Amino acid sequence: MYKQLIDKLEKQHALSKDEYLTLIKNRDKCREYISERASFVRNKVYSNKVFIRGLIEISNYCKNDCYYCGIRRSNANVSRYRLSEDEIISCADEGYKLGFRTFVLQGGEDSHFTDEVLCRVISEIKSRHPDCAVTLSLGERSYESYKALREAGADRYLLRHETADCEHYAKLHPKEMDFFTRIRCIEDLKSLGYQAGVGFMVGSPYQTLENLADEMLFLIQTKPQMVGIGPFISHSDTPFKDKESGTAELTTFMLSLIRLTLPDVLLPATTALGTIDPMGREKGIMAGANVLMPNLSPVAVRKKYELYDNKICTGEEAAQCIECLKNRVKTTGCEITIDRGDYKYEI
Repeated sequence: MYKQLIDKLEKQHALSKDEYLTLIKNRDKCREYISERASFVRNKVYSNKVFIRGLIEISNYCKNDCYYCGIRRSNANVSRYRLSEDEIISCADEGYKLGFRTFVLQGGEDSHFTDEVLCRVISEIKSRHPDCAVTLSLGERSYESYKALREAGADRYLLRHETADCEHYAKLHPKEMDFFTRIRCIEDLKSLGYQAGVGFMVGSPYQTLENLADEMLFLIQTKPQMVGIGPFISHSDTPFKDKESGTAELTTFMLSLIRLTLPDVLLPATTALGTIDPMGREKGIMAGANVLMPNLSPVAVRKKYELYDNKICTGEEAAQCIECLKNRVKTTGCEITIDRGDYKYEI
């Protein structure tokens, strides 16, 4: 029965909510088969290529107070920082020398980074490295802001929705944050021609397996070019400090479901997955993921961008150890490629 459902998903790229829920509830009985099919589909679209993105965490200031996040504005224990324009550009220059052709500028919602500042940074990176892509992950902004950043040269934007259920969203965020504003932002990004990414936490507080089935329907409706998921990991300085973290086991199963539902999607094996399981990113790749995001941020600030406890931030996940990462990826049967790695990559 489960094999037939997986075969149906591979063929039709969609199931009903009940069918998704059946697979999620019975994942132990079909994990090996779905992982095999997800890897096959990923290789069919992207060969066995794994794309690398140089992650630059530009600021850990944030106006928001999300209950799960270590850099929430109410956390007085955070050692705050923001990179200067020159520091960001220097990180990109260093990344280019290391072989990166995509840079991801990620940060909290920091009012310092106005459109004017970001447009200067984006334009300078694109001017110095015209063969590179720039991805932004800087939260909710206005349509006009997204438009200005796009015109400055930004290629992609990742805005995780965290949950597709508005009632669940309200349990994860303070009242001033609105689910429908988040959805409006995602729609704006798509309308402006970004390669747009969404994403959700797996195993977040109050999440049900029904919620996860709904996530799949949301992805079918939204049709994003990128999906970033990772296990919820608690942070000791948040209201969710005592909540149970998610698992690599459920996260990797969801990666396989996503790959079969959206065969062309750019799908990271995230740092959170590598944090909760030392082999998490390898397991993610074997489950159908095809993106890794090593850290290019200055070494002095890597530990400060801590969204959750015990984030890995030195060693083989660092961009400077790209050869180590290449060797780890080879164990999965895939290989890292030096390329922009756009959606629907042409082999």
